[in-house]
Amino acid sequence: MSRPKVYIDGESGTTGLQIYERLGDRRDIELLRIDPDRRRDPVERKRLMDEAELVFLCLPDDAAREAAAMLEGSDTRIIDCSTAHRTAPGWVYGFPELHPGQREAIAGARRVANPGCHATGFISIVAPLVAAEVLPADVPLTCFSLTGYSGGGKKMIAQYEVPDRPPRLSTPGIYGVTQAHKHLPEMQQICGLAAPPVFCPIVDDYYKGMATTVPLHMSQLKGVSTLHEVWRLLADYYGAYDGKRLVHVAGDPTDEEGGIEPGSKFYGGTMAGKDRLALFVAGNDRQLTITALFDNLGKGASGAAVQNMNLMLGLPETEGLNL
Repeated sequence: MSRPKVYIDGESGTTGLQIYERLGDRRDIELLRIDPDRRRDPVERKRLMDEAELVFLCLPDDAAREAAAMLEGSDTRIIDCSTAHRTAPGWVYGFPELHPGQREAIAGARRVANPGCHATGFISIVAPLVAAEVLPADVPLTCFSLTGYSGGGKKMIAQYEVPDRPPRLSTPGIYGVTQAHKHLPEMQQICGLAAPPVFCPIVDDYYKGMATTVPLHMSQLKGVSTLHEVWRLLADYYGAYDGKRLVHVAGDPTDEEGGIEPGSKFYGGTMAGKDRLALFVAGNDRQLTITALFDNLGKGASGAAVQNMNLMLGLPETEGLNL
């Protein structure tokens, strides 16, 4: 039985390298690779894309649009890891846990847009609440999201890892201050919100790992009045954690006090290096926060892309992932 052929267009970038790490030793697919000297050669790239059953686009937005256009009319299936097609008609959003039927939609899709990292955290929190009509779509929301510097790609990684880097990089940095962050359109559209959230992304002096938090007043919600009810709604939405779920809700918030700390039994330890996401509900019956904890390179990028590939090729969903 022949193995499906897979090609990573843009393998040398951070996301492409992380996808290759997850696929390089697999025997259930055949990974096509380009000669490094020809990686900018459109003829060679097109040849490999045409030969592949599935292509990952790990490219800047404009280059991803050009690559997708090169495959117009082709049977080759695409997972685009850029921002280019996340709100585009005809593209399926690559978050299998989003809604009932989303996993099947991805499995049957020709074109899948892989979610953004910050967007993954925000959507995992907000989309279930809107879908359950607990959070009205017109409620003004805020979100702050802390990420490791690897989320900025090779250029940012180089800035942080040089020996003589400026002292300012040793402290958290708030960016996207004009409220024009590239993840905002998908955050709004995929959740069905009337307006995007006020968004505060923060990059800090560590390599990978992400904590995305949405604060809420209980008075903003409908049909629930306690922290436990909010937790129960999310826990029921994502299902009990069985060791293989890639999104799950941490234990009942009434069971433990304290902060979100690596190794806490409350959410199963640090998510850095993992391809799953844990939701942490905290606060009280008046004010609460919901935090998504995950790896910006894992469920926030390359891990999610491999999960989508597995679904599209009919392979075990968690194959090759670090749970």
